[in-house]
Amino acid sequence: MFFWLSKLLSFLITPLTWILICLLLALFLKNVKLKKRFLIAGVFLFLFFTNSYITNAVLHAWEVPATSIKQLNKNYEAAIVLGGISFWDHELNRIQFSRSSDRVFQSLELYHLGYVKKLIIVGGSGSVVYPLDKESVQIKTYLMNIGYKDEDIIIEERSRNTFENAKYTKEILDSLKMKGPFLMVTSGFHMKRAQACYEKFGIHSTAYSTDRYSGEMIFEFYKLFIPNTSCIQAWDVLLHEFFGYVVYYFSGFM
Repeated sequence: MFFWLSKLLSFLITPLTWILICLLLALFLKNVKLKKRFLIAGVFLFLFFTNSYITNAVLHAWEVPATSIKQLNKNYEAAIVLGGISFWDHELNRIQFSRSSDRVFQSLELYHLGYVKKLIIVGGSGSVVYPLDKESVQIKTYLMNIGYKDEDIIIEERSRNTFENAKYTKEILDSLKMKGPFLMVTSGFHMKRAQACYEKFGIHSTAYSTDRYSGEMIFEFYKLFIPNTSCIQAWDVLLHEFFGYVVYYFSGFM
């Protein structure tokens, strides 16, 4: 049930949905005052959620800052790499990586430089249509195809959300008698919730944020006044994560 509710929530909390609802109400309502108010609301929401400066400021406040490799110690037993970074192309029968794949590629650098001994790829299927597509299995297959050792890549393939990520990773760590220290590798916007969930199960880790959406806080004309539609996607990610954090908190998941 929680899995299905999270999918519905993802649709309801996107700014594009709010803007569309306001514009549709402005178009079809018969009350002139209400039509005007919803039109103004729709335009306001569009300008707000496409403002680069506002978007960057909010993301900058939420994301966990990235850490330089030079700040790490070379003694991590494993990097816990969270999924949600790829999907399976059924037409071409191969994996396709998304923007968040920065998580796994940054981890590979840490592995090659000797900062982590093993990679723990976490994530089953988050798909409603293809529940048998196990992301961690697909990622491990890809990595082995390009030369990585089987024994250095551990996978957790049952989880469908961050809470289950932590729950099933704990079972794997206990079975392998792995005590840490661990490096948590996930997107900066997701790091707070991820670490909180893992700490719930007694898994403490050092944050290694990747895939940052925020940049330098620079006062530039175009960021203040010219709409940037790519900001809506960033707000989608941020709002989904924020509401997810709130729901997890009140559900006792962290």
